[in-house]
Amino acid sequence: MAKSPSRSRGKPSRRGRPATGKAVPPAERMRQMRARRRAAGLKVAVSWVPADSPATQEPAGVYSSHRLQDARSLAMHVMIARKVDRDPRLLDVARRNLARWRRKTPAQQRPRWMQTWSELLRRPWPEIAARITAISEEGAQLRQSTPFAGVLTPAERRRIHDAFRA
Repeated sequence: MAKSPSRSRGKPSRRGRPATGKAVPPAERMRQMRARRRAAGLKVAVSWVPADSPATQEPAGVYSSHRLQDARSLAMHVMIARKVDRDPRLLDVARRNLARWRRKTPAQQRPRWMQTWSELLRRPWPEIAARITAISEEGAQLRQSTPFAGVLTPAERRRIHDAFRA
């Protein structure tokens, strides 16, 4: 068996892409990402202060960007629940999305959340609404793999995204 040229000289072979000499250090990548976010009108949120709290008080809690995403997802699902309450036919959007995803995914490769959603969408609407808007670990997990894509209009989604810009 022939050895690779780099191993024959006693050097270990390098895995991955060949070095180009143009690598950006992680700290610089982070600065660039923050600059892009600032240019998009976003501000870094490191803490959350309730509206009725004076600015001189200690922040009520520290929020990460992940928590902001969770809060935005919850707001979207509350709006979805209100829309489906007004027009129950919108529940069919979620059922069609899930059916399409199931057709595209072989049975042995389907993630667990597909089965969870399949079972949940057979339940009565008040139970579904309560679970997708629950402030719990289960609610957050359901919202991460939601089949309700397409229920909100782009304008409604934009309004929620804008509301969660710090």
